[in-house]
This record gives sequence, structure tokens and C-alpha cells, in this order.
Amino acid sequence: MINKDSSVNWLIPVGALLVATFAIVTSEMVIAGLLPQLASDLHVTIPIAGQLITGYAIGVGIAGPILALLTSRLSRRVLLLGVMGVYVAGNLLCAVAQNYWGLMGARLVLSACHGTHFGVAMVVAARVAPKERVATAISIVVAGVSAATILGVPMGTAIGNAYGWRASFWVLAAVGVLALGILAVFIPHRGGEPAQASAMKAEFAAAIRPICLLCYAIFGTLLVAYFIMLAYIVPFLTDVAGVSLNLVPWVLLVMGVASFAGTLIGGRLGDRNPAATMTGALTLMAIFLVLLWQLAFNTWAAVSLLFLAWLAAFSIPASLQSRLIREASEAPNFASTLMNTASQIGIAVGAALGGFVIAGGWSYAQLPLVASGFSAVALVLTLFLLSYDRRRAPAPA
Repeated sequence: MINKDSSVNWLIPVGALLVATFAIVTSEMVIAGLLPQLASDLHVTIPIAGQLITGYAIGVGIAGPILALLTSRLSRRVLLLGVMGVYVAGNLLCAVAQNYWGLMGARLVLSACHGTHFGVAMVVAARVAPKERVATAISIVVAGVSAATILGVPMGTAIGNAYGWRASFWVLAAVGVLALGILAVFIPHRGGEPAQASAMKAEFAAAIRPICLLCYAIFGTLLVAYFIMLAYIVPFLTDVAGVSLNLVPWVLLVMGVASFAGTLIGGRLGDRNPAATMTGALTLMAIFLVLLWQLAFNTWAAVSLLFLAWLAAFSIPASLQSRLIREASEAPNFASTLMNTASQIGIAVGAALGGFVIAGGWSYAQLPLVASGFSAVALVLTLFLLSYDRRRAPAPA
């Protein structure tokens, strides 16, 4: 068994969780780069093929919390391994799907894995790490999302373009087998066990505490601000910032690097002072977005401010997630999974709201101003959370 108190050994199981997160998020996002091929091969339009993305998001938001409740009494280690096994099967089903609805069904299987994995992975990371390094452990798991954006999705898309979209899913299934093996070897038996068997009632009661509800609201609002920009980042870069279309992938790569670095920096700072990390990062994010609104037509300023805004945005989740797990420590599984549901709601609302703003006559140049408003709302909610913490008796552990 891995010694939790070791200054180094806890990184090994957390690294295994990062690999699994990388695999699952790559499978979620790679579909966007394969839509033209999928549409042609399955004889549907590209907008209909795009519903594979929407269906996945709905599956994550609904299936994750339900499975968290149904599996609350299972060993976290066993559940992690089971989720990765189903993930492998889901990618195999995608690879052999003969029609659109077969592929949609396989994607829904994957979406169930996604929501469950994130809920369990955060809990396991918090339990295998020393108490003073919980935010760092969570940030490493979350870094798997950025790694998937930087490496997994471009590689999966390139494989699909070269060998057909089915090849991408065959490769992802193989990556899943690798991740399953790594989890089996490095996730400790005792570190992956729940502290006690949690009944559904206990899980639900823990998940609806005021602090937990504030955490969901902060995370969802943060994702609204983020996706108002991200959903329309390409036209913003080309039509407003003056970035050449052939340079857009490089700008997106830079933003991916910012998200990866911000995640790890936020975890480290969150271990030292989570309150200052969250309030400081949200304040900076709002400021950078307002400056981006003012300097949107200056190419270098726009790209630099996007980098800084992404760096600030990704510094927040580790501290927020660790606060949630601490609040619901005796029954954290359902609460942790609901954070992922909150993120999916934020993603959907952010993308839709950005579209409404553009359709309402505003320009792409004004999107940063709208996004900064939601960053400010997230900051206000965070101040409420911190104020509630200070007034509580007894104070949280």
C-alpha cells in the first residue's frame, strides 16, 4: 500500500488519476474535430452530428449524480476501475457503431463514465494526499483536462483525419486499457476506500448544505464566464483581434498551456491560502476581461490578456473543489459529482448566452465585457461563501 504520509509517494496515485482524466476528457472533446467525417460517413448533417456533443453533456449532468448515489457504498477503488472498464467498452462501441443512433448510445455510455469518474477521482485524490496538499492533489487531477486539450484532442483529431474517425476511438480504447492498468497498480486499496459506507440519505444531506450549494453556484457561474468567450473564441480572434486563421491553432495552444499552468499554480496557492487564491484569481479574471474588452482590436494585447484570463480562471477550481470535499467529508461522493453537473450547466448556459448576445446585435468585441460581469458575480458568491465560513460555529476543519 502507498504511504499517504510520504512527501512524494502520494503523487503516484494522483498521477494515475491524471492519466485516467486525460483519457476520459480526450474522448469527450475529440468528437468536435471529427464531426465532418462522422456526418459524411453516417449520412447526417453536421448540425445533427453536433448533437453527439450535446447528448454527451446531458448524459454527464444526469447520469453522474444518479450513479454517485447508487454506488455510494462501493469501494472508491473498485468504482474507479469499473468506470475505466466501461470507458474502454464505450470507446469500442463508438469504433464499431454502424449508424448515428448507435454512436449516440455509445457516447451516452461514455458520458456516464465521465460524470462518475470526476466525482470519485476528486474524492480519492483528497484522501490519498496529505491534508496540507489536498488542493495540489486535486489540481493535478484537473490538469488532466488541460493536458487533453493540449495533446489528446489534437492527436486524436490527427489520427481520425489520417485513418478515419473510427481509428480515433480504437486508439482511445487502447489508452483506456493503459489508464485502467495504471489505476489498478497505483491506487491503494485503503486510500481508495470510503471512510465509511455512505447511505443515499447521508449523501444527499451533505450535498445540499449551504457551503456546497455556494460551491456549485460559484463553479457554474465561473464556467458561464469562461464559455461565453471560449464558444466564440475563433471569430473573436479572427474578426476582432486580427489573428490570422492559420495562427488560431497556435493561440489556442497558448491558451491551453495557460490553463494547465493555472491549474497547477492554483493548487499550490490553494494549499497555502484558498480564500485569497479564489478571491484574487476571480478579481484578476474580471480585470483582465475588462481590459480585453478595451484592447480587443490590438492583436498582441488581446492574446496576452486571454492568456492571463485563462491563467486566472484555472487557478480557482482546485481550491473550490477541496472546500466542497471538506464540507461534505463524511459523504462526499454525490456532492463531488454535482460539481461536475454544475460545470455542464455553466458550459451550456455560457455558450447559449454568448449566442444570444451576438444574435441580439452585440459584436464579438463585447463578449469579454459580458464574461467579466459573470466573473464578478462569481466573486460576489465567493465572498458570500467566505463570510458564511467566518460566521459558522464551530469553524470548518
